Parts: sequence; C-alpha cells; structure tokens
Amino acid sequence: MITLYGVYRSRASRPLWLLAETGTPFTHVPVIQAYRLGGGAAPEGMLASNAPAFLRVNPQGQIPAMQEDGLILTESLAITLHIARRHGGALGPADGAELSLMEQWALFAATAIETPALEIQYALGAGAASLPESRAGIALSAEKLRRPLARLETHLADHGWSVGGRFTVADINTAECLRYAQGHGELFEAFPAVKAWLARCQARPAFQEMWARREAEPA
Repeated sequence: MITLYGVYRSRASRPLWLLAETGTPFTHVPVIQAYRLGGGAAPEGMLASNAPAFLRVNPQGQIPAMQEDGLILTESLAITLHIARRHGGALGPADGAELSLMEQWALFAATAIETPALEIQYALGAGAASLPESRAGIALSAEKLRRPLARLETHLADHGWSVGGRFTVADINTAECLRYAQGHGELFEAFPAVKAWLARCQARPAFQEMWARREAEPA
C-alpha cells in the first residue's frame, strides 16, 4: 500500500493527481510546509513538515514523500514515475523506450520549465506586477520559457501528447510544472498547441478532483 505524505497545495499535487487517475488505493498523510505556519502549530489533522514523525520519513523536511513496500521516495517526479510504472496502466510506460522518454520529459519539466514558471507565479501572486521592476522580472522569466515552450509546441502539434500519442504521467509532470506560469496569458497565446494541451490535461476529471481538494485546503 502506498503512503503519500503532503498537502494538495504543494508538489504533492502531482502524485495525488496521478493517484486519482489510476484509482490506486493509498493512505494520505497530510503534511503541511513548516514555513507556511510561521512558527505556529499545524492545522488539526495535519503534520508540519518539521515534525519528528515526518522527519523520520524525509530528514530534509520537504514534501511530498512516499513509502511503498519499504521504498521511500522524496522527489515528486520520481514518485509519479514510480507510481506510473507500478500502477499506472496506460498512464505508465509500455516499454523501455517509453520509460526513457517519460524520464526525459520529467527532467525537461524540472530543469527547463519549473523555475521560470514559479518566478512568474510568485511575481504575479505578490500583487506587484504593475511595478516596473516586477514587469521586467516577469518578462525575463517568460523569455526563459520561450525556447522550451517552442520545443513543446512543436512536439505537441505533431503528437498531441508527450509520449505514445496518449495521456500519460509525462503529461501530468510537465503540466503541473507549467501550471505555475498560467497567469501569464500573453505567453501562452504564442504557443497555441501548448495552451490547448494544458486545457485538455486540466479538463480531466481526475485533475478536477485533485483541484477541488486543493481549493478546500487552508490557503
């Protein structure tokens, strides 16, 4: 049985979305980021990420983490790839080549997409996007995304999905990293295949279920 540690308002959204897609039974232990608590206690029913009980799972004190059959994983994309291989069915790799492609797209999402996308989210979320320095920072982060998005645009225009012509864990991983930049509408207008693909991903019932649970959590 999988035990997944983390709250929906975190990178745990990635494996939680995948688990909703597969219907795999799991135990969910809500662990909230300690920095969000400002030194206070975790909400009822949650653990803080610096709680001793969680640090025994991940001494780094970061979420998500996963345990299954004695295996502990502490990186969200490694967790999703593991779940997809063992429980994903058509969402996982059909052969070794597809596994390699899914690993490639996970690394692509982590190295080329996530950081500038997060920079955009933080700048827009700070409510200071109208300030010249914030606008300049957002423009710089968007520029960092243009080359990887151009690559993704070409691939999706030709294939529809990331791997195997079907929705897989590779789409979940990349879509969740790119979601951080969705507030920058102008950027996505330049990449219509990416925009349409992201909309298809997020229209899936499992994503909608995950998102509703995320919205129900304390902000």
